[in-house]
Amino acid sequence: MTIDQRSSETAARKPVRPLRVATASFIGTAIEWYDYFIYGMAAAIAFGPLFFPSVSPAAGTLAAFATYSVGFAARPIGGIIMGHFGDRVGRKSMLVLSLLTMGLATVGIGLLPTYETIGVWAPVLLVTLRFIQGLGVGGEWGGAVLMAVEHAPDRKKAFYGSFPQMGVPGGLIVANLVFLALTNNLSNEAFLDWGWRIPFLASAVMVVAGLVIRLTLSESPEFQEVKKTDSGQRMPLVTVVRESWKEVLLSAGAFIGINAVGYIFMAYLLSYTTAVLELSRNLILTFTLIASLVWLAVIPWASALSDRHGRRKVLMVGSVGLVGSTLLLFPMINTADSALILIALLITAVFMGVVYGPIAALFSELFKAEVRYSGASLGYQIGSILGGGIAPTVATGLYNSWESTVPISLYLTAVTLISLGCVWLVTRRTD
Repeated sequence: MTIDQRSSETAARKPVRPLRVATASFIGTAIEWYDYFIYGMAAAIAFGPLFFPSVSPAAGTLAAFATYSVGFAARPIGGIIMGHFGDRVGRKSMLVLSLLTMGLATVGIGLLPTYETIGVWAPVLLVTLRFIQGLGVGGEWGGAVLMAVEHAPDRKKAFYGSFPQMGVPGGLIVANLVFLALTNNLSNEAFLDWGWRIPFLASAVMVVAGLVIRLTLSESPEFQEVKKTDSGQRMPLVTVVRESWKEVLLSAGAFIGINAVGYIFMAYLLSYTTAVLELSRNLILTFTLIASLVWLAVIPWASALSDRHGRRKVLMVGSVGLVGSTLLLFPMINTADSALILIALLITAVFMGVVYGPIAALFSELFKAEVRYSGASLGYQIGSILGGGIAPTVATGLYNSWESTVPISLYLTAVTLISLGCVWLVTRRTD
């Protein structure tokens, strides 16, 4: 008997503690999303002049957000690769690999020379490291969610599955706190000179802590059952595409709206409000921090409601609310009134939480255990490309072309309506 077999049998005999697994999933996911979000904030504030100084400020911001989108192009590749091995080898090993991949790429960005030092190689290396970040986060979501959901009791799948979902606002909160501390204590010149590197380099400490936590987890019991019965698929992705392509497309469509709104909320608004409305960067970071706390709190509450009342009811209410919030967001922000801006962000955060929380359990329920990592990851990451992957770039391009936020509002309304229709269709298959 090998060491892996003995450790697997020992883990199987231990009582399952879903809260411990879910909490560990939350911590690790928050660290990964912190890494991902600090890139978006740096793209909004610093990457334009540092890596694309030969173009206008507006074009530099657009180029910085284009590199931001590169990470999303890599996410399905990461989801496919880690989904394959997550269904073949195990969820736990892919969680460790995804965190290590993300951490190394993030620290690498913090060490990058700028355009002034190495010329065109600076943006080339930035894009490369962003791509590697995308590979890591592409494999992260499926593993973290499945570890939490597959350890959970049947009537609390969505609640425990919401813990890795909370890692997204959790990572955003930490990222905002770090950037607030830097902008409060450094001049703009010092921040552009060296201060922007601190959030990326600090990731090294958090990644080590996250790896220690993840290495202590036991493998998912449902995956252990797949291995025990020898029911695994040799090519999980092929099986998913052949047998569950409708579920993949519907789950991708259901995710487009929340993801697009989320990345406008998390990345583009900081750039727009500071560069166009000329509002205080610290004010917007503070408001985003407050709204992220609300978003985090709503996720487990909405997920618990979906365990009690069904995914369909909760997700439909949230999706309708998300459509409405996109119509209000920019008109309220454009008033430049602090109170109205905060209210707009809070309304958006509430409905983001209502949708984002239960969607983890919904996606895992669409696929059988043998191919669940591949199927859930593929749907989620395709939706992330079509949603958040292009949203900041599209928003920047629309504003530069029209000098108005009306086209951005229409764009967000369209994608949230698409998701509303997909949620209506996909929840008919589970509830």
